[in-house]
Order: sequence, then structure tokens, then C-alpha cells
Amino acid sequence: MFKPRNLVKVILIFCITLFILTFNCLQYKIFDVFNFYLGQSFSKTEYNYAEVLQKSLYFYEAQRSGKLLENNRVEWRGDSGLKDGSDNGIDLTGGWYDAGDHMKFGLPMAASTTLLAWGAIEYEEAYKKSGQYDSLLDNLLWVNSYFIKAHPSPNVLWGQVGKGSLDHGWWGPAEVMPMERPSYKIDQSCPGSDLAGETAAAMAASSIVFQKTDSDYSSLLLRHAKELYEFAEQYKGKYSDCITDANEFYKSSGYQDELVWAATWLYRASKDKKYLDKAEQYYDQLTDDPKAIKPYNWTHTWDDKSYGSYVLLATLTGKDKYIKDTERWLEYWCDRCQWKKIYYTKGGLAWLNEWGSLRYTAKTAFLAFIYGDWVESSWKKRKYQAFAERQINYMLGSNPNKRSYVVGFGNNSPTQPHHRTAHGSWANNNKIPEETRHILYGALVGGPDQNDTFVDERSNFKMTEVATDYNAGFTGAVARMYAKYGGKPLANFPEPEEKEEEFFVEGQANINDKTMQIRTVIYNQSAWPARVIKGLSFRYFVDLSEVMNNGGSPETINVKVKPQPGVTISSLKPWDESKTLHYVQVDLDGSQLYPGGEPHYKKEIQFSLTSPNASWNPDNDWSYQGMKSQNGLIKQVNIPIYDSGKLIFGTEPNQ
Repeated sequence: MFKPRNLVKVILIFCITLFILTFNCLQYKIFDVFNFYLGQSFSKTEYNYAEVLQKSLYFYEAQRSGKLLENNRVEWRGDSGLKDGSDNGIDLTGGWYDAGDHMKFGLPMAASTTLLAWGAIEYEEAYKKSGQYDSLLDNLLWVNSYFIKAHPSPNVLWGQVGKGSLDHGWWGPAEVMPMERPSYKIDQSCPGSDLAGETAAAMAASSIVFQKTDSDYSSLLLRHAKELYEFAEQYKGKYSDCITDANEFYKSSGYQDELVWAATWLYRASKDKKYLDKAEQYYDQLTDDPKAIKPYNWTHTWDDKSYGSYVLLATLTGKDKYIKDTERWLEYWCDRCQWKKIYYTKGGLAWLNEWGSLRYTAKTAFLAFIYGDWVESSWKKRKYQAFAERQINYMLGSNPNKRSYVVGFGNNSPTQPHHRTAHGSWANNNKIPEETRHILYGALVGGPDQNDTFVDERSNFKMTEVATDYNAGFTGAVARMYAKYGGKPLANFPEPEEKEEEFFVEGQANINDKTMQIRTVIYNQSAWPARVIKGLSFRYFVDLSEVMNNGGSPETINVKVKPQPGVTISSLKPWDESKTLHYVQVDLDGSQLYPGGEPHYKKEIQFSLTSPNASWNPDNDWSYQGMKSQNGLIKQVNIPIYDSGKLIFGTEPNQ
């Protein structure tokens, strides 16, 4: 039987809970009121937003695939993926690698481009004043030029390069990828309205950016965008039903949102009202019931463009239904007093999902800035702007861990991003070397869990992976922060990295009677950038003074190498004008030596030198100096390495 005192307990617990919730809510409301009347965010911490913007754009340069330009700023990146598309007889070089891998996924690449271009449109002056506008244009030019290649005819769009299982089964730098890279397309027989629609949006938005600087290129992009939209609308389907390899990574949930999104961008770029009519028509179909409430408890992503469409249509048309949908969604994120609201960590992060938590928040902040700048209500303007500021500052260091989540920026920034090329492994192993060899400046990592906990480990990809998609909304939001608070870009960015030895030889010698047996292992651990050297050789130097003083000659020394493909050894050759210093040169086919794991990054070569008499004493030989008192293989700087005759490692005699 239910006892009265139990009822009292229940009521008491209910009242206490209600009081706590009301008190917390009152705190938030008071905080918002002060924000409104003071016109600033109490959570604001001054950061150098120009530096963040500078580095965020640099990250996109680190993601470039294909033949790099002469103005490439990323010294540890080189040409890569130069055969992309060759399996189908089409040039698909260029574009961006998606994340920490070497895949080129068309849908997230295009989605990232659209947001970057939107930021360029909204905050053009901020980009110019911060000195980053040219870098932004270069990145948009790079990726759109790839889209042009990928769209060779109106109803064909190549949407992926690389096979996920092959790509993710190897851990090494992009420049020496050993795996096959098949290419995949959509066409009339197997369409993808989502992929075609998002690519149309990307090119339409980018055409607006280029209108002022290159009208011909702008027109070209707009033409491709119109063709792609017609393709998307006429032949409907989900791209991942055709490019099935994408299902494990970027499976589409549908294409209705892309039809709205792309049509709205085409309207903004072309001023042709027919595209606005299409956008509004498809907008009503975002839900099964046109009168039903539109989704509001998620955010803009590579897969879902509904939320960006709310904001874009609201700001372009001023219509009440788009405004209501936008504000319902933003209130879910911004108003912590609502019954239904986003989860907030104790540190103040609006947290949506564990896999790349910061990407969702960054995109929401970007759109909150855009809408907050447009809306007329001063209260709403400050509310949305203050939310966005707090979230971006959380990412830059205003969090319980007091750490930046942007690689190479701020306090205690991540050092182990989940990124193959930046890591620079030669062993096909994400734990070798222990430290990441390159700084992936500007990359926003996935971020913390719902308890503000972050583990900076390369294998922890949910927290440490990076992606072009992660940085897209973040970059635009940072541009908006710079517009308000300013900053100064770094003058000598990026500073040269301190390079490690990339090629070297380990050696071991054994003297037996009149024969010296030499065991060498040559290594390619290159990373500035990772590369193959076809004309690779090394030299072993000897001093034959005692042989020649006893009537002998270099020709009497017998030189032999253990037979193996691609390896040859010369007879003894004189060194400069010296009469006693000589060397043998070991040439090897360097195309078989690359930092791609066992056994590819090293090669063992054994050879011998035999004197017909006992007069030869190797103790004074240049290359023997490091081996005569050692057991086992030891790195030998006195066995220099050459690239087509040019010294790249070690020390020559008399240097």
C-alpha cells in the first residue's frame, strides 16, 4: 500500500529537481540578458583569429591530391594520385583527400566546398582584411577545377576515386600509395541526385565568389552547376546505391534536401526565379506532410542540407515559414531552457554526436552567425551570435581542458591527428614513428566526448581524425570572429620544419683473411615529401695507400656483390685527384624502395672486397671507420648516398 510519507518524498524530489532546473535556466537567461545589454559575450577570450583563419585554409592545401603547384606551401606534400581515373580513361587528378586517408569522396568534398564558398560570400571583407582572400580563392579554384574534370558531359559525374577497403588497409604517405585506385561514376543508368545536386550547389556558390575576379571562370562554373542540377532532377536516385563502395563511409539518406539546397544556390547565383520555385517546391517535400514541423534536432552535415536550406531561404526570401524553421532549429541549439534541447557538456560545448563532435557544432555556429547577422530582432541577433562565439572559443581553448582543438594553434593543441601523410610512417604502421613528423596546421580534430574528455591518440579516430568537412563550417565561423575581434596573421608562416634523415645506410663489416665482407642496409624513410628516387646509389670508400706502396694497384682488388635484381656494383674508381682514395659505387633501382612498410622501405645489399695479398689494411679506409669497433648494423655516415650523383646523405672523404 502506498504510504503518505512516500508521496511527500516524491513531491519533495520533484520540487528540488524543478528548483534546480529553474535556477539553471534562470542563470542562462540572466547570462543572455547581460550579453544583450552589454553587447558582448562573457565567455569571450581573445584569440588571434587571423592566425586561426590562416591555418585553417592551409589545412586544405595539405589535403590536395594531384600535381601540386609551384606555390605549394606544404613542404612535406608532393605530387600524388597522378594516375587517378586512368582505369577508366579519364583524368581525375586533383581535388582533396577526404580526411586522414587518401580517398576522394565526391559528396563530402562538394559539401565542404559549398560551405567554404558561402563563407567567402558572407565574409569577403574579413578574408581580404586578414590577408587570406587569395588563399581562399586558390583553394576554391583547386577543388572546382577537379569538379570540372569529374563532369565531362551533362549526365555523367565521377563521384569517387579509391576503394575504401584497399585505402584504409594501408598506412603511409599519399605520395607513395601502392594500392589500386578505382574510379566510380553516376550517370543516366545509375544516377545520384544527392551527389549531382551538392556538386551543383558547390559550383553555383563558387561561381558567385569568382564573379568579381574571373567572370569567365564564374560563368563556366555556373554552366556546370545548371547541367548538374538538371541531371539531378531528371534522373532521381541516391548516389550510394550506384557507388556502393561509399556505403560504408558516406551512405546517403536521401536527395530531397540536395534538390532544395542546390536550387536555392542556383537562384542566388543566376537570379533566375525558376530555381527559387523549384527550391520552394522541393522544400515542402522535406517532410511527408508539407504542414508538419521540419526537422530541428540535428544540424547541417555532408548528408543533410535541410538546416542550411532553412537559413539560406530565410535570408533570401524573408518568408515566415523559413524563418520559423530556422529559429526552431537554432533555439534547439542555443536555448538551454527549452524542454527539448541539445545536450550541453559541463564545459559548455553544444554536443550532438561522439564521432567528430566539433564538426557539428562548428557548422551550427557558422549558420548561427549568418542568420544572427541577418535577423532584425536585436535579442535574437545577440543570442545566436553569442552562442556561436562561445562554441568557436571552446574549440580554440575556452574549455575545461584549456586546450586548443586546432592542430598547431594555441595551448596544448593536438599532436597526434589521425592523418597518414602528416604522421609520415615508413613502416605501414600508425605507431611508427611514435611522434607525428609533420604539423598539420589548422586541422580541426573530431573533438571531445560528452564529458569534455579528449584523448590525443592517433588511433582514436573518433576524436583525432580530421576532414575537409570538419573545417568547412569552422573556417567561415572563424572569418566571422575575425571580422568582429580582429587579429594578425603570422608573417613567416609556415616556418620550415626541422627535417630528419630520410635516406641512410647501416653497415657491418667482417674481415676474413684477405677478404672484407660488407653488409649494408639502405633505408628510404623520406617524408619531405615521401618520395621514390630511381637513380639511387651509395659509395664505399677505401684507402689503398698500403697496397700501392707495395707495388699493387686498384685493379688487383676483386669486387663482388651478392646477386639480386636491380643491384649493380662498380669496380674501384679513383676519388677526385687522390691517387690512393678509391670507392665502389652500388647502384640500385630506387623505384623498389619507398616508405611503404616491410619490406619496401629498406633493402639489404652484401658485397665484398678481396686483395690478392695481405698488404691491404682497412683500418684507414674512410667507410670502415664507423664499423671497425662495432658489432651489428650501425648507421654509417661515411657511406654516403646519392640521388643521380647528387649527395643526399652522409659525408665524403676530405670534407
